[in-house]
Amino acid sequence: MEHADDAVPIADLLEERRHLLDVAYWMLGSGDAAESVIDETYRRWYELSESARAQITDPRAWLAKVAGGICLDRLALPDRGKPLAAGKEAGEVDAGQYRMLEQEISAVLLKALDSLSPAERAAFVLNDVFGMAPGAVADIVGQPERECADLAERARRSLRARRSRPTTPRQHDAVARAVRQACAAEDAERLASLLAPDATAFFDGGGKVRALARPVQGNEQVARSLLTLLARRPSTTVHTHSVNGRTGLVVRYDHQVAAVISLDIAGPQVVQVWAILNPDKLRSWNRLGAPPDPPTGHSNPAKTYGE
Repeated sequence: MEHADDAVPIADLLEERRHLLDVAYWMLGSGDAAESVIDETYRRWYELSESARAQITDPRAWLAKVAGGICLDRLALPDRGKPLAAGKEAGEVDAGQYRMLEQEISAVLLKALDSLSPAERAAFVLNDVFGMAPGAVADIVGQPERECADLAERARRSLRARRSRPTTPRQHDAVARAVRQACAAEDAERLASLLAPDATAFFDGGGKVRALARPVQGNEQVARSLLTLLARRPSTTVHTHSVNGRTGLVVRYDHQVAAVISLDIAGPQVVQVWAILNPDKLRSWNRLGAPPDPPTGHSNPAKTYGE
């Protein structure tokens, strides 16, 4: 028999279910499939004995692990793209959640995610979309942390290759510098025009800084998020700099690298933005002896918003 102290506030219960639905939707790309996974997840929870459930110190983490495992199993099925049996419909509350998710995740991005292997998709979604700790990702994917990091990196490379189109270094450089200039001028309209209508921005804080936990979709929304992130402040500088072999942006605060932003470009517009704010991933940028200002910057790096 369960006790009164085991009760959970209704808000926490609903938030927990919505979080699990979000994870399953990103993993599978279908509202009906996501709801089926979460129903199965809770069924397995209640199949446990009361004593077994009492020993689980973090029910939400347990539920996420189970849901992730079910998603991985379904991603491995050869006929996973087929619709569920007729008559299976989402409830009104969950249908509203799916509509919000469909606005957040473009069809282009979902198609790109479908090109990944099940393990790559899981590692990418759990790490880059939901910002889970490496140990939690490894627990769900069922592989060591280092291998999960490699899977996520392969997923990023694949997504970047699918969405961007070949541009010359000069073309890429011109668009990146225009993005920096629009940020420096705090010109939201100009910045949005440099972004594709279905542009997506990913913010990797690694759970170490309060970065946006979810990707941002749409040129106007991405523009607003970038302008907020790169807002003028004393001791803050933004420079163009080589990032992964192409021109990107490096943000410094008191000469310390605080963010590195790479841009995927197709033609004259940015299709994906990858902002690294995780201090662990910025260590190499802040290594002893690193130059205080980037060598590819413009002529006056001493300005507050240096070029």
